[in-house]
Amino acid sequence: MAMAPGDTAILARADFDALVAALAADGRRVIGPTVRQAAVAYDAIAGSADMPVGLADEQGPGRYRLVEAGDGRLFGYTLAPQGWKRQLWPPLQRLFAAERDGGGFRVTDDGSAAPEPAAFLGVRACELAAVRVQDRTFDETFTDPGYVARRQAALIVGVTCARACATCFCASMGTGPGLAGGFDLALTELVDDGGHRFLVEVGSELGAAVLARVPTRAATPADEAAAARQTQAVADSQSRRMDTETARRLQEHPEHPRWAETALRCLNCGNCTQVCPTCFCTTTEDSTDIGGNRTERTRRWDSCYSIDFSYIHGGSVRTSGAARYRQWITHKLSTWHDQFGVSGCVGCGRCITWCPVGIDITEEVAAVRDSETGGTGHGSGRHA
Repeated sequence: MAMAPGDTAILARADFDALVAALAADGRRVIGPTVRQAAVAYDAIAGSADMPVGLADEQGPGRYRLVEAGDGRLFGYTLAPQGWKRQLWPPLQRLFAAERDGGGFRVTDDGSAAPEPAAFLGVRACELAAVRVQDRTFDETFTDPGYVARRQAALIVGVTCARACATCFCASMGTGPGLAGGFDLALTELVDDGGHRFLVEVGSELGAAVLARVPTRAATPADEAAAARQTQAVADSQSRRMDTETARRLQEHPEHPRWAETALRCLNCGNCTQVCPTCFCTTTEDSTDIGGNRTERTRRWDSCYSIDFSYIHGGSVRTSGAARYRQWITHKLSTWHDQFGVSGCVGCGRCITWCPVGIDITEEVAAVRDSETGGTGHGSGRHA
């Protein structure tokens, strides 16, 4: 069946592995959800047998568990602990390597090797929004050749959410749960009286070419209506929301008492920055072998919670935990707009789930809002 961008079709559950095979047919490495150490992880998969079949996740402040859902869904979980940033902006990158050559050095690796083509299977709406944020960071505002090359080598298969977990707030950020472009193919997994199937939307000519290799049937209005109802139900079920207007104004409150109050709980562990799909702080390191004949420069993830991160001649700029916490939340929600024209938050809620003490970014913003309006100063980001 010939398809074009904007067209939809139905893929039966029994034919899902044919889609995975079609994604891999052109030498792409298919990266999708699997289970590692009792958590969903995005890694190489060969088919649905490698996926978290019938599993759902329970998430809350400082809590993550995988549980049996019993519905056979392939995408019944909401989010893996790590997002797709790990694939596009790796935790450790070698920038160059060189070795001694007579009286000088010869570059043996300039970091320009072409990346392996990949297909990202299962990109959620908030995660796709995060990719667009990083596109602005590494392709529009500043061009990082490695990021651009990996991005161009990736085919994206998005998946709409069938449920929301307790830490999701993408609806209030305008980043989900429905997919709004930027994908090659988009899947909505449906399990109802009509059977177990996927509504597939074509987002690009490349996606259409892949889908042409897979058995599908025409989507009916009933299929499309079921998908729309499911997505709306996910949005309606979200119990947290971000007050985006107050978030934009955080930079107007550099001395707000909330920073010091929250810092009493914050461990400065940097978990929030490591799981955030848009944080991009890095540091570079040079290393030389003991004989002085080979050297390399690497770039690795860092965090603004590290006291060394703001070190300049004479010492660190942000010596207190309160200052480092304020830097993270103010940059993420407020000054990111000045720097890149968008928010640095996409409402995935990972920072809430993976904070060991359960600090909730939506509650922090609500507390500032309440103090502005004469409230208690301990507001909640949850719906009443």
